[in-house]
Amino acid sequence: QVQLVESGGGLVQAGGSLRLSCAASGSIFSYNTMGWYRQAPGLQRELVAVITRGGFTVYGDSVKGRFTISRDNAKNTVYLQMNSLEPEDTAVYYCRGDKSPSFTYWGQGTQVIVSS
Repeated sequence: QVQLVESGGGLVQAGGSLRLSCAASGSIFSYNTMGWYRQAPGLQRELVAVITRGGFTVYGDSVKGRFTISRDNAKNTVYLQMNSLEPEDTAVYYCRGDKSPSFTYWGQGTQVIVSS
């Protein structure tokens, strides 16, 4: 059974940093892409950052220059380093893995709250 488990969320003051982790139950090489998405109350889920098997990265416009996605293949884990956090970054952050267009997996989410 495929599992993606997020951790690292919490409460932080504006300007602070957090690092989220997404641990996969199997090899992350089996995923074409892995990424982070977020959903704030009343809003649609949006792309935060994606990393391909080859290491190519894509970021949402609102986090460019502040967030960094990375992967540790040995640990089967994808990270999201979040710096200069803003209250607008408050959301539930979800890890997503795509093995193909037909096989997409989501984690259970981790809450991030940024206080002003």
